[in-house]
Amino acid sequence: MVLGVAFSAALIAYYVVSYLIIRPPAVSASGRAPSASLTLQTVASLGTGPHPDWVSYLAKNPQGRWVHSTVMTVPANSLVRITIYQYDTATGLRNPYWGAPQGTVGPISINGKPTSTLDPSLASHTFAVPDLGVSVPLEGIPAKAKNQCSLAPCTLAEAHNTISFTIRTGNAGTFRWQCFVPCAFKTILGFGGPMQSVGYMDGYLQVVA
Repeated sequence: MVLGVAFSAALIAYYVVSYLIIRPPAVSASGRAPSASLTLQTVASLGTGPHPDWVSYLAKNPQGRWVHSTVMTVPANSLVRITIYQYDTATGLRNPYWGAPQGTVGPISINGKPTSTLDPSLASHTFAVPDLGVSVPLEGIPAKAKNQCSLAPCTLAEAHNTISFTIRTGNAGTFRWQCFVPCAFKTILGFGGPMQSVGYMDGYLQVVA
């Protein structure tokens, strides 16, 4: 019995440690300093893997393939143009403060329209890099929108909003980024599961020289 308990404890420890240290492959931005571009998408449910019902980000690599990763590599001391295809419906911001974009070079664009602030009730997710002072709200699609995406990666033929903005990177370093919308369904206060998991709703921005 003692051996059984010890084995179970070791197994649990193994899974906990594996869960904490797993990091998805890094996806590089397209282009080189002093300018580059990065394309992402957010989906209501990934549809595959160990957590098919989890909300998630995906990134497009320079070869044009969508990768389930939230670890991105961008050049230092550069302007990085970020485009996010937003396929999820609105959850709403608990703090209206996050409805105003911050840390971008110029205004953000939602479906081609410059936007200075977003109604907090319309937000689905945010793309925020606190150490860089960046926070951008992502407008959700209507709950009754036709042709909603059900399996990632989503396509441009499915209902979505396109959010574009530019950030300026500084010196090399690794910066944590995340979504600040409590969008983890069935978790405590909406901040568990995918909200605290690299590869889903938070990750790393690797700024390299």
